[in-house]
Amino acid sequence: MDNTFWTFVGLILFFVVVFYIKAPTKIGKNLDERAAKIRKEIEEARELKEEAKQQLAEFQRRRREAEQEAKDIIAAAKREADAMLKEARQRNEDYVERRTAMAEAKIAQAESDAVAEVRASAVNIAIEASAKIIADRNSGETSGLFIDNSIQEVRKRLN
Repeated sequence: MDNTFWTFVGLILFFVVVFYIKAPTKIGKNLDERAAKIRKEIEEARELKEEAKQQLAEFQRRRREAEQEAKDIIAAAKREADAMLKEARQRNEDYVERRTAMAEAKIAQAESDAVAEVRASAVNIAIEASAKIIADRNSGETSGLFIDNSIQEVRKRLN
């Protein structure tokens, strides 16, 4: 009996003890439990990954909606600004037209007043000249009444 024999006996005893305490089944059981745990973790990771993908898709959809809404708001603001600008220009043009019309009316009124004044001055000068001429020609008594009536008649016709 040499050392190899005792080594062989020790190895056999080791295997007997290992099989006696059911180590292979325990190891297999532990490996199966660990494999199941890993599968469960992998499945949870897949579920989390799918949930993350769904959340990402939802956030991207919301972002696109928000961008579209922002574009719509900007477009509406531009349309509103253009409308306000157009309205302001129209009001400005209307104001200028009203002011021009008022100025033209004032000019026309001043022109008609000036014409009336010149006409009145011309009438007065003509009456005075006529009165003087008639008075110089007719220096008699009855002619004074005639002259007054003629002057009144000229005043009525010229004014």
